[in-house]
Amino acid sequence: MVTLMTSSETAVTNVLYRYAEMIDSGRFEEMGEGLFAHAEFIVAPPPAPMIDGPAMSRLLVATTIRHSDGTPATKHVITNPIVEVDEAAGTATCRSYYTVFQQTDGVPLQPIAAGRYHDRFARIDGEWCFTQRDYTMLDMIGDTSQHLRMDPRHPPEPST
Repeated sequence: MVTLMTSSETAVTNVLYRYAEMIDSGRFEEMGEGLFAHAEFIVAPPPAPMIDGPAMSRLLVATTIRHSDGTPATKHVITNPIVEVDEAAGTATCRSYYTVFQQTDGVPLQPIAAGRYHDRFARIDGEWCFTQRDYTMLDMIGDTSQHLRMDPRHPPEPST
């Protein structure tokens, strides 16, 4: 039997990619209790409060359009991850870029958003988990009319 060892850097990067899979498959409800269970989110500039994983999940459900297949018809492409791990403390940070593509019956394949994620992670019960994500670094916005029920330049007030 072969046992594969995964470095902490790879494990943290895999958490980023799991996020993309879940968001693109429309599994928002699962995210609050699973992927986001230990996380807090910055969704608006201070002094707005951070919100927890279940609140982030509810915000995604409330603001994201799901199409007939139950998905947002998007592909989140996460690139350029810069992962820094403190093995002794069991913590990590990651800075990365994202580009969101979308294609629906109403819009052709196109980029609809691009920005940066600044994330924090911790090793909890042997698994790397999100502990914080900053969603405020949206750098470019395209046509989000088939993706969001809000203007991403003016996010709703977070509720906890």
